Amino acid sequence: MFSQIASPDWTPPLPFLRWAGGKRWLKYYYADLFPSKVDRYVEPFLGSGAVFFGIEASSAVLSDTNIDLIDAYRAIKEDWQSVVSQLAKHARKHSEDYYYAQRASIPRLLTNRAARFIYLNRTCFNGIYRVNQRGKFNVPIGTRSSVLLDTDDFERVSKHLQSAELIASDFQSILQATFPGDFVFVDPPYTVAHNTNGFLKYNEKIFSWDDQIRLHSSLQELSGRGVDFILTNADHPSIANLYSHDFCINRVSRNSNIGSLVECRNRITELIIRPKK
Repeated sequence: MFSQIASPDWTPPLPFLRWAGGKRWLKYYYADLFPSKVDRYVEPFLGSGAVFFGIEASSAVLSDTNIDLIDAYRAIKEDWQSVVSQLAKHARKHSEDYYYAQRASIPRLLTNRAARFIYLNRTCFNGIYRVNQRGKFNVPIGTRSSVLLDTDDFERVSKHLQSAELIASDFQSILQATFPGDFVFVDPPYTVAHNTNGFLKYNEKIFSWDDQIRLHSSLQELSGRGVDFILTNADHPSIANLYSHDFCINRVSRNSNIGSLVECRNRITELIIRPKK
């Protein structure tokens, strides 16, 4: 699989979302970990889709439990022009009052919901996605005011999504439906603190240690069926102990992107876990 070369005329689109724990850095600095072209790509924790957008796939299965996130991808896949039109409206009207009015709103149309999601993602504090106990997005406004970016290419994003099936689902059913020959990228929320990454406080409610145990069991089953995957996870003794007997583990490093001040961000390590050959 890893000897395949992407088509010479294929240019990958850039991710359009800011996402805590996003893996754009991993795809950029450790590109040799990934195939450039696959028959079917599977990602059960989609987030910003940074790895998906960097791989040419004949088909894909993209999933996340975050329905708002999946709806944003669906809208861009089906009607990116309407999403961009609504984003332009948000860009013209952006202000603190407008931000909080949009945060409280629930648009009816799929494309309007997608534009609201992207608008809030780009203008909220640190690109964090967090909801309250009633499931309402509650992140305060941030310092960024750019709604439309020079790097935006929603048409190319839409084209890349045409071969993808988008599913709002728990990871377990997605992994159970994989086959040998698929390439699976697994990037769950990190539920333990490692180094100075403060991401833990956003994750325990959405991905518990019991979920980590379920994920380990699912990946054991994948490995037994000969399905190739890469798992990223926290560099923490509890994670290393969980996977050390059944899988190959390596460490990679990056700069933390969590923290309100740049000088408070530090270099941290994460685990790359793969099936034993």
